[in-house]
Amino acid sequence: MQFQMNYKFAFFFFLTFLLFSCKNENENRQVENAKDAQKKELIFSNINKGWVFYGTPINATSEASMATWTEWRLFLAELAQKPKKSIGAFQQKAKALSKKVEALNSTIPAKFDQPQIKSRIATLISKVRLLDLYIHLDKIPDQKIIGLVGEINLELVSLQRQMEKITEKSKIPLEEGESDLMKMLDTARAIPNVKPDLNEPRIE
Repeated sequence: MQFQMNYKFAFFFFLTFLLFSCKNENENRQVENAKDAQKKELIFSNINKGWVFYGTPINATSEASMATWTEWRLFLAELAQKPKKSIGAFQQKAKALSKKVEALNSTIPAKFDQPQIKSRIATLISKVRLLDLYIHLDKIPDQKIIGLVGEINLELVSLQRQMEKITEKSKIPLEEGESDLMKMLDTARAIPNVKPDLNEPRIE
């Protein structure tokens, strides 16, 4: 009888302890979930405030290029459309930007197909890719993303200023004699490099 009483008491104590443990665990989980949600909300708020891109041309050359350089127009249009509502929307936008910026590299117009332009586009691509990488991490580094937005804007300005510089340079009249020299070079390039036929009779 005494054994049964002790057994029941022990069982009751164990059951009570288990219930309290479960209750504490649930409360702790709820607290952690609330903290996590609050942290995610803060990250979203910071990124939402800092996500401001220069999606419009800064000079006449850049604006004019939109009519003929489709990939440039599409990239700027993508930049101009700011995501809303969630981190997921920003992640999708970063992925879309990464694809659009890569397309610039293989479609550079002949006028801008120069090392100065290529190097700026390459830098722009690497920074947009980095933005895409950071925003897809489990622990999103919001401050790094905001910093990258600023860096991408600087690269955009640099690229468009270089485009303008090339355009303005092309408008400068050629110096006297330079035009004739360029024509001669073009003519020299046009002469086919034909090897003489050794079997053909020579005129002495």
